[in-house]
Amino acid sequence: MKAFLAFLKIDLKLARRNRAVLFFNYLFPLIFFFAFGFAFGRYGSGILLVVTMVTTIGILGTGFFGAGMRAVQEREENILRRYKVTPITPVPLLCASIAMGVILYIPTVALMLFLAHNIFGMAYPPNWFSLIIFVCLGVAAFRAFGLIIAAVVNSSQEANILIQIIYMPMLFLSGASFPLAFMPDWLKLVTQFIPASYLVTGMAGILQRGESIAQNSKSVFALVVTMLVALFIATKLFRWEKEEKLRPSAKLWVLVALLPFFLLGGYQVWSRQELTKARILDRERSRAHNWLITNARIFVGNGKVIESGAVLISNGRIENIYEGNFPDAKALNADAIDGSGKTILPGLIDVHVHLGASGGFPEDFTKYDPAKASERALESYLYCGVTTVRSAGDRLDDLLKLRQHFGSGEKLGTELFFCGPLFTAEGGHGTEYAKFMPEAMRASFNAQFVRTPKSAEEARKQVDDLAAQQVDAIKGVLEAGVPGYSFKRMDVDILRAVVEEAHARKLPVAIHTGSSKDVIDAVALGTDSVEHGSFIDEIPDATIAEMKSKGIAYDPTLSVVEGFSSFAKGDATLLKRSLVQQVTPKDLLSGTEKAAASDQFKDLREGLRHYPMSIETGGNNLRKAWQAGVMLVTGSDAGNFLVMHGPTVQHEIELWVAAGIPVEVALQAATSNAAKLLHADSQIGTIEKGKEATLLIVDGNPLQDVRALSAISAVFLKGERVARTQLFDQR
Repeated sequence: MKAFLAFLKIDLKLARRNRAVLFFNYLFPLIFFFAFGFAFGRYGSGILLVVTMVTTIGILGTGFFGAGMRAVQEREENILRRYKVTPITPVPLLCASIAMGVILYIPTVALMLFLAHNIFGMAYPPNWFSLIIFVCLGVAAFRAFGLIIAAVVNSSQEANILIQIIYMPMLFLSGASFPLAFMPDWLKLVTQFIPASYLVTGMAGILQRGESIAQNSKSVFALVVTMLVALFIATKLFRWEKEEKLRPSAKLWVLVALLPFFLLGGYQVWSRQELTKARILDRERSRAHNWLITNARIFVGNGKVIESGAVLISNGRIENIYEGNFPDAKALNADAIDGSGKTILPGLIDVHVHLGASGGFPEDFTKYDPAKASERALESYLYCGVTTVRSAGDRLDDLLKLRQHFGSGEKLGTELFFCGPLFTAEGGHGTEYAKFMPEAMRASFNAQFVRTPKSAEEARKQVDDLAAQQVDAIKGVLEAGVPGYSFKRMDVDILRAVVEEAHARKLPVAIHTGSSKDVIDAVALGTDSVEHGSFIDEIPDATIAEMKSKGIAYDPTLSVVEGFSSFAKGDATLLKRSLVQQVTPKDLLSGTEKAAASDQFKDLREGLRHYPMSIETGGNNLRKAWQAGVMLVTGSDAGNFLVMHGPTVQHEIELWVAAGIPVEVALQAATSNAAKLLHADSQIGTIEKGKEATLLIVDGNPLQDVRALSAISAVFLKGERVARTQLFDQR
C-alpha cells in the first residue's frame, strides 16, 4: 500500500507537468463538449446526448493516450528503469496509474455537468452516485486496457499505430461521436462488440433516465472483468527497460482483454437488449426536443378555438400556448415550425378497433403474419394522426406484446389502450370466430379472445385476473343477433357482476350492443360506454336521457355499417381514399378489391345484404344522443369489412357530419371526450399547458371543411415529431 500511495503521489505530480495528460483529460473533452453542445445541445435533451458522448470520448482518451501512450514514453525515457532498482513489483505502479486517471478525470465530468447546466439548461442527474461509480469503472477499465497496449508494444510508434487501430472504431462505432440512431441496422449489430458502446448506453441510462448501477449490471460486469483481466496481463508482460523486446505475437494479448466484450456482444446480438435500450433512449431524447409551432389556428379540444397562436413543446409536453403574439423561437431554444394556414388539434382518438383483424382479404394468406399486421396497424394510425386507439377485443397475449414494444418506445406507433378478451356467453357474439379455425387452434384462441363465465363469482375472478395484467378497460357483449344469424345472449346478472367488479378495479366498461333492447340493459347496468348502439331500431328517448344523466358515452361506429353495406354490394370505393392507399399494404388492397367482386365471396355478400343494418338508423340514434347532450366518442370498429386501419377517425367524423352532427362536436368527441372515456384526459385530448404534446397539424381549417383532417402536415407523439415516411421501415 505504501508503494501504491508513493507512486500515486508521484504520478499526480508528473501529470500536472505533462501537457499531454492535461490535454487529453481536460482540454480534449471540452473541445468536443462545446463543438457538440452548440451543434446539438441547444434544443431539449440534446445536451444529455452531448454529455454522454463527450464523457465517453474523454474516458477513451485518458485510457489509451493518458495511460497507454504515457507508459510507453516513460519506459523509453528510462523513467521506469529507475524504479527497477527499488524492491517493488509492477502491481502498485500500474494500480497507481489507474487510480491517478480516475482522480484526474472526475473533475472533468463535474465541470461538464456544471457547464451543461448553466449554459444549456440541463438538469443535474438525479443519480449522482451511480454516475460517479460508472464513470470510475469506465476510466479504470480503459486505463487498464491502455496499459496492456503499453506492455505489448516495443516503441511509441508501435503504440500509436495499435492505439489508433483500437481507438478509432471505439470512437466512431460506439455512439460516442455519431448516435447509434444514425447507423444502419447491420452496423448497429457490429457496435455490440465495441466496448465503448456499453459506456454510451450505460451513461445515457443513468443521465437520462436516472438508472442505477444495478440496472446496468451487464455493462458493469464487463468493465470490471476487463479491468481485472487487463491489469493481470499488463502485470505479467510488464517491462522496466526499453531494451526488453517482445515478439509481435504478444500483441494478441489485447484480444484477451477484449474477450468479455466479444462474449457480451454475441449475447446482445442474440437478445438485442442493448440495441433496444439505445433505441428507447434515442426516442426519449427525440421526445424532449423543443419546438415552437407558430401562426396556426388551435382547436383546443374543449370547445375553444384560438384563431391565431403558437404552441411551445418542451420535454415531451406542452410548455406554453400563446394567443396572438409569441416569443422568438431562438429565445426559447426551440426549432420553429410555421403553421400559417394550418390547424393544430389534439391527436385523434379511435376508441373501438380490432387490431387482429385486417379489414379485408390479403391476396396470399400464406404470407400474412398477424403479429406484423398488428404492428403495421399501429404505425398506420400514427401516420394518419390517430395518435391513440383502444382495442375493443383482440387476443390478450398479442396486445401485451404490442404494449411492451410500442409503449416502451422501442417501436414507434400510436398509443395503445385495450379491453382484452370479450365477456360473452357460450355461443355468444365473439365465439363465432373460432368456428373458422382448425380445431387444434380453437381452445387457444378462445382462451385469449373471450371470457364466458358461468356465474357471477367466476366473472368477478376473471375481471380480477385481467386487472392484474393491467388491461385498460373491460368489454362485455349484449347481443342476440338476428334471425338466421343469432347468438346466445349473455346473462344480464353475470354481466352486472362484470361491471361492478370492473368499477371496483377502477376500470371503465364498454358494452357491445346490437339493438335498442341491448342498449336499455347496458345503460341499466351502468356501463361507461355503449358500443354501436343500434342499427336496426330506434333507441328510446328515456334510455338516451338515462345515458345523459349517468354520464354514459355513446360510440355509434357508423364506419362499420358503411363497410358492411359497401362490401355486400361489391363496392370497394372505400379503399380509394388517399390515406387508405398510403398506409394499407398493397397485397391487402388488391386482395380486398378482388374479394368484393369475386364469386368466391358471393354467399357472404348475399348474407350481409340481408342483414338488417342501416346507417340511416345509426345516424338517427347518434343525432338523438347529441341533441340530448349525451357524451359522444369516436370509434370505427376497424378490422371489419373495408374499415382499414389508419385514417378511421377522419372518415367516422365525415359520416357524423353527413348525419347532421356539427363538425366541432365531432372533433370534440374524437379528442377530449374520447380521452375522458379512456381515463387519460389528464394527459391527452386537449391542447393545454402541462399535457403531453400529442398533436395533429393539418393544412386548412377542418371546422369549415372536414376533409382537411386528411390533409396531414405533421404529427407529434409525446413531443416527438413523427417521421411519417419512416414509420413502416422499423425493424
